Amino acid sequence: MDDKRFGAVRPAPVESYPALAAIWERSVAATHRFLSASHFEQLKAQLPCWFPEMDHLYMFEGAGGRPLGFIGVRDGKIEMLFADPGHMGKGIGSTLFDYGVEILGAARVDVNEQNTGACTFYIRKGCRVVSRSPFDPSGMPYPILHLAIRQGHPAE
Repeated sequence: MDDKRFGAVRPAPVESYPALAAIWERSVAATHRFLSASHFEQLKAQLPCWFPEMDHLYMFEGAGGRPLGFIGVRDGKIEMLFADPGHMGKGIGSTLFDYGVEILGAARVDVNEQNTGACTFYIRKGCRVVSRSPFDPSGMPYPILHLAIRQGHPAE
């Protein structure tokens, strides 16, 4: 790929899954404080099954090839977008989001309504709320906002 913006984005090989799972765990612990401890552990236990279910799973590589974030897209929807908390606010999420939209063709994303930082991020990236569910996919009372990604929205 000749687009320099995406130079650090690479397909995530199977051997990177433990590092991606660790990023997910740290990121969710930092941003999803509304989750109960038992629900967090339940999600964490399911995580290894989610990676292979993605049509596209890409990571953002830092120095030495160390993953600093990742995106998973399935059926045109961003299912996972996480950055290591120590690197949040440094453009990793934006780069992965833009890659997901521009290269992988993502047109939708869901976000926990209580994750206000992620909600703000997606709205700034040009997403708009199209509907709301009072429960998350596992039936827990964590409202989900269903967002449409506006194509052609200028990157930050």
